Amino acid sequence: MPYINLQITKGATRQQKAEIVKEFTETLVRVLGKNPQNTHIVIQEIEREDWGHAGELVADKAPASPGKA
Repeated sequence: MPYINLQITKGATRQQKAEIVKEFTETLVRVLGKNPQNTHIVIQEIEREDWGHAGELVADKAPASPGKA
């Protein structure tokens, strides 16, 4: 039973989350031969003020451009 726990900063749309779930599931099926019916993906959204990177809160940084991490 594959289980993916994805943590991202808040801001993704429902459509983006649906695409992530679809593509992650397809990857597990294609690469590992996993049954999509047994695949679980949880997306946890973290407030930007609760996430730090490179010594700074993400909330204090400029928002990333679309397609950039």
